Amino acid sequence: MRAAVPGDQQLGYTVPNLLIEYAMRNTHVPVGPWRGVNTNQNAVYLECFMDEVARLAGRDPLEFRRAIMKERPKHLAVLEAVAAKAGWGKPLPTGVHRGLAQFMGYGSYVAGAAEISVTDGNKIKIHRLVGATDCGYAVNPAQIDRQVAGSFVYGLSATFLEENTVKDGRIVETNFDTFDSMRINQMPKVESIVMPSGGFWGGVGEPTICVVTPAVINAIYAATGKPVRSLPLKHVKLI
Repeated sequence: MRAAVPGDQQLGYTVPNLLIEYAMRNTHVPVGPWRGVNTNQNAVYLECFMDEVARLAGRDPLEFRRAIMKERPKHLAVLEAVAAKAGWGKPLPTGVHRGLAQFMGYGSYVAGAAEISVTDGNKIKIHRLVGATDCGYAVNPAQIDRQVAGSFVYGLSATFLEENTVKDGRIVETNFDTFDSMRINQMPKVESIVMPSGGFWGGVGEPTICVVTPAVINAIYAATGKPVRSLPLKHVKLI
């Protein structure tokens, strides 16, 4: 992915030793593009892992990230903006928990924070989502704000509801009557921070989708003490 700063990367963290490898696995079911191609999956792997490492180190997730993001100011800036807007570190109502995530995709730097509660084993309520976007130049901030809100619909839909299953060689979910999206009454309060730093042109249609799932999953761990290892959440027993 192109970056605003030469040598910048999606990772957003500076660590002494870094090895990145991959092994290609082609499934027997052909796959196609998904809005937020690759970034949606990669942000989950990275940002949930960072939270787990922070817990093992006995550190607050935000403070842990800050310590290894000093050389990535654009990544850190959106994360700090989201944390401040969400009130990270401030008291929450009883039973409500926060999670956060950051990433870089499509040339933009993005971060998200989620506030959730979990009751009756697996009933999750999303109370609030906050997202920040640095896309370089912001020609139409109102349009960016609406793109972020739409991205959150996509992100939450994939987190909670959407899946493709195969039966007798065919995909079961063939239309929106079986491939669910979040309805208006299911959506939480959405707050968007547009913070263009200038000097580059980033995307706004897809980047913030990717931080929704890890922010929610990290909030779930804060609520339950258990990691989430599979999606969609409608099939997951949390407590």
